[in-house]
Amino acid sequence: MSYPQPLTPEEQLVEAKRQLSLPRIVVICGSTRFMTEMAEADLRETTAGKIVVKPGCDMKSPHELWSDPLEAESLKARLDDLHRAKIRLADEVLVVGDYIGDSTRAEIAYARSLGRPVRFTHPEVDPDA
Repeated sequence: MSYPQPLTPEEQLVEAKRQLSLPRIVVICGSTRFMTEMAEADLRETTAGKIVVKPGCDMKSPHELWSDPLEAESLKARLDDLHRAKIRLADEVLVVGDYIGDSTRAEIAYARSLGRPVRFTHPEVDPDA
């Protein structure tokens, strides 16, 4: 007699989303220099019926929360971890902008390692194309 294998956490998440009838979740990735374009992508994805998550901080713009260089370095690491969590939660990734830096390249690789589909507003910048 064989017993069913327990679901992995990933499979449990997929099943929970299905049971809750959640719309697809898309995470927006890209350089924060494209925050305006990210807002537009958020609008378009939201009106298409998707739940959208995206970077919440533009550390290239001055702010008291990251004015101290040591705090900024620590915050950047925490934000990177948070964005990877958003990628794990998402059903797909949308990369915004016509430039791919090291952080975005790492996010794309991470998403693909998890089997997440990755779309681009500018497909010519896909590092795997």
